[in-house]
Order: sequence, then structure tokens, then C-alpha cells
Amino acid sequence: MEINKLLFFSLSLALILGFVQSFDYNEKELESEEGLKNMYNRWRDHHKVTEKSTERFNVFKANVQHVHNHNKMNKPYKLKINKFADMTHKEFRSNFASDNNDPLRNVMLQAGGAPPPPPGDVKDLPPRVDWREKNAVTAVRTRGQCGSTNLFAAVGSVEGINAIRTGQLITLSEQQFLDCFEPGMHSLADVFNWFKEKGVATAESYPYVGSKGTCDESKFGRYLVTIDGFERVLSNEEAMMKVVAQQPVAFFISLGPDVQSYSEGIYSGPCGMEGDAETMLIVGYGETSDGTKYWIVKNVLGEEWGEKGYVRLPRGLQQPLGYCDMYGYNLIPLKSIETRNTEL
Repeated sequence: MEINKLLFFSLSLALILGFVQSFDYNEKELESEEGLKNMYNRWRDHHKVTEKSTERFNVFKANVQHVHNHNKMNKPYKLKINKFADMTHKEFRSNFASDNNDPLRNVMLQAGGAPPPPPGDVKDLPPRVDWREKNAVTAVRTRGQCGSTNLFAAVGSVEGINAIRTGQLITLSEQQFLDCFEPGMHSLADVFNWFKEKGVATAESYPYVGSKGTCDESKFGRYLVTIDGFERVLSNEEAMMKVVAQQPVAFFISLGPDVQSYSEGIYSGPCGMEGDAETMLIVGYGETSDGTKYWIVKNVLGEEWGEKGYVRLPRGLQQPLGYCDMYGYNLIPLKSIETRNTEL
């Protein structure tokens, strides 16, 4: 009986490890076309990819070589062959990470960074903040090919402030907004304004399906999470730190091609095109043992991407608008302790 239990446990553990294990390769596979084709087939099996073509293989081969060459350099971040390895960066941006360029962000970028707050405002901030450890961040989502990153970052920030104000971490619904708001691309302000007026249903009652459907108020559930409004964070690092010490922040950033294959470390690759801005969620900040400062950022590419769905971005660069202008235009939802969620 004990042997059977041990065998069952070992098999279960193997299945679990096999599920979370990332794709790896042998350097010898890169030395020949046959080796690369075998790697491509192993990668397709690993990620359950049915499509197979010469075009996809050539893209995969180029991405593999880029990942391999990058990881031989002494960079502060590493890349890996992930589920996006058979996509060009243009395809990746189009399918998973591109967003509408919020017009208000352009105005703020042209204005430049705001002056920092007085030193007394920031000198007493904690050296490290991580809202994941304070039960104010839900699990990493996989956005798929529908729904703007504006929406996911806005929902994440509302989940955060609601948890901080009520003590309850509740996963909220992106699908409700997709179904019930007018079609088209939406600015971050559009999303927050709608949340203020309508409230946000739970994901349990109104689950995400990844495509726009018919608005169904019967799915709103027993209650809606409400906010009082929203406001912009001043465009400088000290102001951002001050706010992140109080709650997660939705922010815009344009990252370059390396983000597609990002694996771990503090990402410091080239910035992306201005029109490719996407919205992510800052959930904390910290500093490495050698004094390198960073932000902790939640993305919507699934847990396999990056550091279990997160990326660390540089902090303390002495740039008015921060790394890749990430302080240019950022919004936070407002919710007081007295604001109750709406019972239905």
C-alpha cells in the first residue's frame, strides 16, 4: 500500500513538473538544420502547436538564434524560447501586446516629466513594496487575442484598491466591459469612467471568454465592485513610488522586441515604437543585493512568460519620464474605506 502511495505521489509530481517545465534545448541542436527542425518539432509538441510550415520554422529558427546569442552576453536579463517563438515581433505585437495609443498619453509625454515632490514626501517610504504579498493582486491572466491591455490593467488596479479597502481579494470581470461597453478601442480613462458609473462584476459571475458578446446583466451576480473615480499620477519616479506604496498602478509603456522572449532579470532592452504602447500594472518595487532598483510589473501573457507572468523594469535611471517613458501617463482608481460595493 505504501509503495502504491509513493508511486502515485511520484507520478503526480512528475505530471506537475512536466506541466510547468519550460522548454529547453541542447546547444548541439543549433549546429545543423536537422537539429533545428527536431527542436522545432519538440517545441510544437511541448506547446501543442498544430500549425507547421516552412515559414513558421524560419521564424522559429531566427528567434532561437536570437535567444541563444542574447543569453551568451552579459545582459541584466535573460530570454527563453517560449510559446511565442514562431511569431515575428510584428505578429506578437499585433496579436498579444499592441494597444491603442491613448491620446492623453501623447499630451503628457509632450509636456515632459512633472517636478518631483518635496523630499519629505518620499523619504519615509518603505524600501520595498510587493502587493502580491499583501493579498492585493490576483492571478496572472492570459489576455489572448481580444480585449485591450488598458482593460486588463484597469481591472487589476481596481482589484488591488478594492482588496486594500475591503480586505477581500476578488477577481473581477473584463468580459463585462467587453460585452456591455460600446465597440472599439478604449482609453484607460474610458474604462475607469465606465467602472465608476456601472461597477465591476466578479469574474466568477461574468467569466472571460475572449470575444465580444451580448451584454448580459443576469451575469452581474450578487454585487458589483465600485470605485469613487480615478486620478492621474504625476509624471516622475518619486510620485510613482509614493502611489505604488499605497496601491497598484496602471501605466503605459512601449517595450521593444526582446519582451516577446523575456525570461528573467531586470528587463532593459530597447524601447518600442510610440504607437505600440501597452498598459501594464505596477504591483511593487524593490532593489537587488547589488543595489539595482526595479519595479515589479504584472503582464497578461500567462504564467509561462517572464517571471511567472511578471517582468521587472529598471528604476532609478535619472530619466525624467523613467524607462521607456513609463511615468508619462498613469492612472489609479479611487475608493474610500466608506465606499461600499453595490449589492444587487
